[in-house]
Amino acid sequence: MIIALAGQPNSGKSTIFNQVAGYKTVTSNFPGKTVKYTKSKVKMGKEFEVVDLPGTYSLTSSDLAELEARNYILKKEADVVINVIDASILSRSLEFTIQLCELEVPMVICLNMIDEAEKKGISIDTKKLEEVFGVPVVTTIANKGTGVRELFSVALEWKKKPKIPKYSRDIEKVIETLIPKIKEEPKRLSAIKILEDDEFFTSKVDIAYRRYQEIIEREHGRPCDLVISSERHALSMNIFEEIAKIETPKKSFFDLDKVLMGKMGYPLLAIILYCMFYLVFKVGGIFEGPLLDYFDNLASKIVMENTFLQNITVGIIQGFAGGVGIVLPYLFPLLLGLAFLEDTGYLPRVAFLMDSLFHKIGLHGKALIPFMLGYGCTVPAIMGTRILESERDRYIAGFLSVFVPCSARTAVIFGLAAFYLGPLTAFLLYMTNIIFLGILGFVLSKIYKEESPGLILEIPSLKIPSLKSILLKTWLRIREFIIIAWPILILGSVTLSLLEHYGYAETINNLLSPITILLGLPIAVGTTLIFGILRKELSMLMLMQALGSLEVLSKAQMLTFTVFIMYYIPCLATIAAMISEFRVKRTLLITCTTLVVALILGIFARIIGGIAW
Repeated sequence: MIIALAGQPNSGKSTIFNQVAGYKTVTSNFPGKTVKYTKSKVKMGKEFEVVDLPGTYSLTSSDLAELEARNYILKKEADVVINVIDASILSRSLEFTIQLCELEVPMVICLNMIDEAEKKGISIDTKKLEEVFGVPVVTTIANKGTGVRELFSVALEWKKKPKIPKYSRDIEKVIETLIPKIKEEPKRLSAIKILEDDEFFTSKVDIAYRRYQEIIEREHGRPCDLVISSERHALSMNIFEEIAKIETPKKSFFDLDKVLMGKMGYPLLAIILYCMFYLVFKVGGIFEGPLLDYFDNLASKIVMENTFLQNITVGIIQGFAGGVGIVLPYLFPLLLGLAFLEDTGYLPRVAFLMDSLFHKIGLHGKALIPFMLGYGCTVPAIMGTRILESERDRYIAGFLSVFVPCSARTAVIFGLAAFYLGPLTAFLLYMTNIIFLGILGFVLSKIYKEESPGLILEIPSLKIPSLKSILLKTWLRIREFIIIAWPILILGSVTLSLLEHYGYAETINNLLSPITILLGLPIAVGTTLIFGILRKELSMLMLMQALGSLEVLSKAQMLTFTVFIMYYIPCLATIAAMISEFRVKRTLLITCTTLVVALILGIFARIIGGIAW
């Protein structure tokens, strides 16, 4: 049996999915996080498959993520659709519910965030709602797990299709006239979407549908698609007024939007980001030194007659040390901080704040979402550009996202620059990176000229996040490093040891010497740049292994190396994601640009470092 979760962005679908599927998808309080549907096998008495679809406001959309959800639902692969609704914005959410009813598949309604609705003074008569749609209604508080088990127990047993709410008599008459001429199922939904001039549906019929649209347009004096959407909106409002009562909302200490999204929002944003990165440095700095010393001592005690075996053993220890001593101490608090900002609902407010600034570089505030994802990993940042409506915006946002310091680059920034040069240096590197992104975005918007659309972004209510949710989300992202990146770190470390053992490292270093000499770095750094294409944190580990100690570098060299790593060729996983999204030619252009930028900024950092130290 297949159960699909469908609903608007921020309704809590992914949170419900994680409650039953063992936390296999990342939830966030901003639209577009889920750009492909996620599925998992679940056993709850019976075994079934649950599918988490991307959030969508309508079954008519140009948004790639929303189209993904619509196409899946239209295939009718799911035996039951759970319509997850944010109960605190029920009146708006019912418009999508009406469209789901027209699909004529078994459905269960989930009123999620019922506690938020109560805070707003909204009381909902679930029995009346069940009567209106003819389906079960279950209330939940997904982030606490309340009602989730009951929801799936009901869905597993439910087989009936919902009642379909009717539009005005004149519109229903046109729909009934059009239905017999349609071969595709579901016929009623197809008829309505044809009247709305949805290309996906009109392309599948060979009838003169325009005359049916004209009947409604003559009657109402407006375009047919506007008439249908207005009718749907009025219908949802009528249902809401029938089933809900609005009383005085409860006052909340967390009603801070006037502060967070007003003039004070900008300095507060700077303070929040500074505090987060400063805490990352402080926490990581506590563990990095002692852990590296421990593993250095351990490696120095290993003496074997077989130097081949000794090189492998030392390589494994150093690879393990790089993960434990350098990456994890900074990665864990960084991902913990990002998870906290996501779950509180702060990130959409940042997007709102940054909208005017982003328009200056030819984008809008929604483009902030891939950028914020980029601080965790560049791959989901590239995939996250799908939430942008324009292909030109997706390309520019993807181009810029490649230059956002991901968690792997952050490990280098904090493990090298912050640890040895001070937290202020790391903070300035981030600030200059933001300035660079602004300049590059402005240049790209002039090259690829097109007016960027305005921002329509739903702002979810501020929440006190669940500690369990934050920790599980952090673990999900840390687990990706442990399972994917850490073995690469260890394998890379062993490979470098063997290259040095057989004398090949020197050959590679000589081939790359034009770059290292230009940057004023030791010749031995060449091999580390190759490994950095696999994973950026691997470059620093290899640097430590190649030089014996990071402290042999001067402060200017540390700054130069950090800046170069921040900007040069993205990792292989990112390159693969770019080919998937932007094709080979554009990927090659972005990759070559990163190398050129890294060289220019690396030379500039060498000059600045030479003056400062």
